[in-house]
Amino acid sequence: MLAVLALLDAALGSGASVTRSLTGVGEALGEDDGRALRTVGAALTFGSVWEAAWAGLPPHLAPVRDCLHDSWVTGSAAGPIIRAAAAQVRRRRRREAREASARLAVRLVLPLGLCFLPACLLLGLVPIVLSFAGDLW
Repeated sequence: MLAVLALLDAALGSGASVTRSLTGVGEALGEDDGRALRTVGAALTFGSVWEAAWAGLPPHLAPVRDCLHDSWVTGSAAGPIIRAAAAQVRRRRRREAREASARLAVRLVLPLGLCFLPACLLLGLVPIVLSFAGDLW
């Protein structure tokens, strides 16, 4: 998703139209997402209505549609909206990564504790106890 938004921002920033940007990014992506974007770009080029052109879009590409809607309807620049959506995706991914790392840290506490506690006892306390016990006998 982030790559799609970045490519669209670059295409629109270079002066390409919305339809040409969608087609070009679709060609660059290939596979399912690329095919969907190429289909939308072609439908809009041939005069299809906005909602009809985006029908059947994979749900994860809905932010692309939402970012480009105002640009298509009013002719405003889509770049700031696309950059804001990309920044939101980056923030969400960073938050998810921090949460996953925190969950991992919590999950590792017990196994590491079970491994290091016996080692500390055997290497740290047992020699001290044995040396004191040797002095007593």
